[in-house]
Amino acid sequence: MNIQFKKGVLELCVLSMLAGGDRYGYELASSLSDRIHISDGTIYPILRRLRSDGFVTTFLEESSGGPPRKYYRLTRAGLEEQRRLREEWDEFAASVGRVIAGG
Repeated sequence: MNIQFKKGVLELCVLSMLAGGDRYGYELASSLSDRIHISDGTIYPILRRLRSDGFVTTFLEESSGGPPRKYYRLTRAGLEEQRRLREEWDEFAASVGRVIAGG
């Protein structure tokens, strides 16, 4: 898949996954890389930016198999941002679909 397509939608994907519940970084990266074929390291800069923008918070939780894991939780602002981006994506995808269908 075209790398530019991926870059434009990864933030929405991360926010959407977190809208379903708290997740730790590797879990997010692994799940996304299985679906969109990105490298695991691609997701961490996005998570840092989302945190600095106030869209996610983090907390540590003990792990049975090693060190504590850093979990990411969507904030109220993050949920609003996810909804806003989703609306933009839906409009964009519909517009592109019409252009492609029309030749």
